[in-house]
This record gives sequence, structure tokens and C-alpha cells, in this order.
Amino acid sequence: MKKIILASKSPRRSFLMREAGFEFEVRTREIDESFPPEMPVDDVAEFIAKKKADGVMDFIENEEIIITSDTVVILNNKIYGKPKDKRDAARMLREISGTMHRVITGVCIRSRGREVAFSDVAEVYINDMTDAEIEYYIEQCQPFDKAGSYGIQEWLGYVKVARINGSYATVMGLPVHRVYEVLRGEFGLE
Repeated sequence: MKKIILASKSPRRSFLMREAGFEFEVRTREIDESFPPEMPVDDVAEFIAKKKADGVMDFIENEEIIITSDTVVILNNKIYGKPKDKRDAARMLREISGTMHRVITGVCIRSRGREVAFSDVAEVYINDMTDAEIEYYIEQCQPFDKAGSYGIQEWLGYVKVARINGSYATVMGLPVHRVYEVLRGEFGLE
């Protein structure tokens, strides 16, 4: 029996894995999430997911499979990471208001003998937001641990996201449909 280890502190990733029916254990460690400044923005999420996997390989046993992930929000070829504070969150939300931006979630699935890494992309269309709506969202939802300063599964996602081209789970932080296929096809899990 192979055991799945989710190396993520994200409650959203754990939620998605549970809802998809996976049995798993969470093991985490702080990992430096920096990336080379010249790296194309489309490659960053997968690069960081692999970096996270490298950082936790020492606690993988022979019959275990580790899953790491990273999500970035991209607008105008610029990455919007996690906000530093309330002011930074408001700035990001003002900039993505009324736009289409891309959300890329990179995933690395690794065992002692195999690695599969990939990215999944979703386009998110957000309606215009007023300053009062942005302030309300920040106060109510505290989006300081979220790329782009928002969670699709919160108030902003319910009332301001006009449409998504791609997977809702990718925007939430883990493209479970792809994880499922890789675990079945590449790692032989049922």
C-alpha cells in the first residue's frame, strides 16, 4: 500500500483532497519560495512546487508519495503573490478588479523512484469592485495567505467572479482532476 503525503499547510488543499476521496497525511516544512527573477511567469508555480518537494524528500519513506503545490495569480505578465499586509491586499484587488487574470497551480508528485510535475491554468474574469467592496472583503475574509489576495471559495468568488475558463479547483489551489489522473496512471494508485 502506498501512502499519500500532502506537504502543504493550506486548508484548501486538504479540503480538496478530502472531498475527492483521498486518504492522506499532512507533513510540512517551511520552504524558501523564491525563484529566479528572469524565469518566465508561467513556469514559476511548477518551479516552486518542485522546490517544495526537494525540501521535504528526507521525510518520504519507500512506499510514500508526496504531493506539493504552489499557486500564482498573473495579470499583465506580473505575478501577484500573497499580500504583505492590508494595504498590499487592497492594491492587488484594485488591480485585478474588472480584469481577466490567469491562475496557475503547479504540482509535483514524487516518490523515491518517480517524479511527475505539471501546471494547470485557469482564466478568471472578475467584475469591477468598489473600494468599499474591497475593504469589506479584506476585513471579512483576511486574504493574507492567498495568492492575488483572494480566495475563489469566499465572498469575492461568489459575488465578483463572472466566469472561469478552467478548473475551479485549480483556482482554489490544487487541480485535483489532474492529481487523480497522475496518481492512477503514473503511480498505480486506485
